[in-house]
Amino acid sequence: MQALSTLISIEKDSIQPVYLQIANQLMVFIKDGNLQAGHRLPSTRQMADWLQVHRKTVIQAYDELLAQGWIESRTGSGTYVAKHLPEIHPRSLLNGSVKPINPAHVAGFEFEEAPHLDRPVIWSKHKYHLDDGFPDSRLAPLEELARAYRSQLLTGNPYVRLGYGDTMGSLWLRQVLADYLNDTRGLKVTANNILITRGTVMGLYLSCTAFLQPGDIAVVGELNYNGANMNFLQAGTKLLKIPVDEHGIVVEALAAICRKQRVRIVYVTSHHFYPTTTALRADRRIELLRLAGQYGFIIFEDDYDYDFHYLSKPLLPLASADKAGMVLYCGSFTKSISPAFRVGYLVASENVIRHLAKLRRIIDRQGDNMLENAIAELLQNGIIQRYLRKAMRTYKQRRDVFCELLKNNLGDYLQFQVPVGGMAVWTHFDPAIDINAVAQKALAHELFFSPGYRNDDVTPVLNATRLGFASSTPDELVTCVEIMKKVLKR
Repeated sequence: MQALSTLISIEKDSIQPVYLQIANQLMVFIKDGNLQAGHRLPSTRQMADWLQVHRKTVIQAYDELLAQGWIESRTGSGTYVAKHLPEIHPRSLLNGSVKPINPAHVAGFEFEEAPHLDRPVIWSKHKYHLDDGFPDSRLAPLEELARAYRSQLLTGNPYVRLGYGDTMGSLWLRQVLADYLNDTRGLKVTANNILITRGTVMGLYLSCTAFLQPGDIAVVGELNYNGANMNFLQAGTKLLKIPVDEHGIVVEALAAICRKQRVRIVYVTSHHFYPTTTALRADRRIELLRLAGQYGFIIFEDDYDYDFHYLSKPLLPLASADKAGMVLYCGSFTKSISPAFRVGYLVASENVIRHLAKLRRIIDRQGDNMLENAIAELLQNGIIQRYLRKAMRTYKQRRDVFCELLKNNLGDYLQFQVPVGGMAVWTHFDPAIDINAVAQKALAHELFFSPGYRNDDVTPVLNATRLGFASSTPDELVTCVEIMKKVLKR
């Protein structure tokens, strides 16, 4: 025991009390089998002398171990390691013959890592950015949102406002959102057709978990949002990819698959196809809905940035023309306001929403009631609608500035089409240019942009990426292009 006491390390500057440091280290000795059940511990006076601490400190340490059941006190005999503990064969403490294990880094059990989950997280803290197509949070109605959020915290019945709520989401938000979507998207829904989520990805994950079985066929575009592909692979589906052209997915290729195999779900970004930003042509929309009705597959429509369409009024979603109840329509305020505000929505038939709400309960009991009600207030008062109109004008101006800058300064290095909507430009670099190398060099100048690796799983390699313009001012866009031109010339 005296030898073990020399291994007890006491840090005087630690925020943890000394008695807990002693108790915790003695506990480790017991767990590791270096102090076996029934072993007699030294007296508090003797331990205090060995450790050079006050006796009361050791008494507190022993009391802590007694309270937790690691040791027991026998009247007139002393203090012992609890006899009910199992026998543990100790590891060597001194000669290093046993390889040390750090459970903080590596678990003791085995598990298989899924390759499809190995996807870098976009998280840039650089001064300049041509991101994947994110909004400019500086334009968001933050003051109005803060006031509405504070009002939700402080007014009304606190038991109701601050307690558990509906797994479908805030009723107020669902009611206001139903009116908003009916007015802007041509839908015909009520609050019972809406499930509030943390974002589009959550809506897709719930849908995959609820409606897909291993071996089911999911169809996506050859170029596609990788987050969707990951969800389908995680669900164990057979992922089939169909060609994509300047008008979106080639629906004829989908029809050919349907004639041979049973398709369970088709994922589409019909308004601004990801990543190219093009719109799905009207005849293909009609045919896609017809095929869904004929073959019975689900259409998951991801309408991630509906509000920002510059050529004309936004195109109505597939869900607005769905007469057979085949479309799961998903959107969010993440791309409209800010990625930090995790409020999205999934629109579907009432029985689908009820089923998804049951599933949602076991992974996320509910969302942020305060934030959802605050968003509802801003929607009801027209604040979000006014913000979106202002943001649309601003982003259109930034698109025009950015495309002119690309044309005049980088025309020798890349090609692009001016996007009709969205917040990014789909850009093809010269085949001789290594986008990844250029992106790494740009980071040294405080400029971040995607190296395009998520889009290069097609043959031949496209050497293309999305350059987001919405989150930067015109002056910032000028600097971004100057940096790109500088690194491309090297």
